Amino acid sequence: MSFKYDKDNLFKEFEVAKEKDLKVSKNTYTNRIQFLKEHRDLQKKKPSIYEFVDIKWDNLILAYENESPRDYFYKKVFGMTYAEKMAAEEAEYSNFDDEKTETKIVEEATL
Repeated sequence: MSFKYDKDNLFKEFEVAKEKDLKVSKNTYTNRIQFLKEHRDLQKKKPSIYEFVDIKWDNLILAYENESPRDYFYKKVFGMTYAEKMAAEEAEYSNFDDEKTETKIVEEATL
């Protein structure tokens, strides 16, 4: 049986690339981009070793070539940056807590 990649193998390799980047700078993605490009090219040459994973390498490369990959992902999924999404969630939870407090006050007042 020949070698096949799975998510665990890829996550471990990606973590190594990430650690190399972090040794240089918090905002460096050179090793991660190289990792992604190498796997994209290898999958084109030997697709059978990736039969257990479905990864859109080009999308990941685009994300990591951006200034902020996290913001890129959040904009793609939620249509807003990470900071905007966190602020929106905080406002939503704050409103939920305010509603719970108002309900409790009304319930206590009716006793």
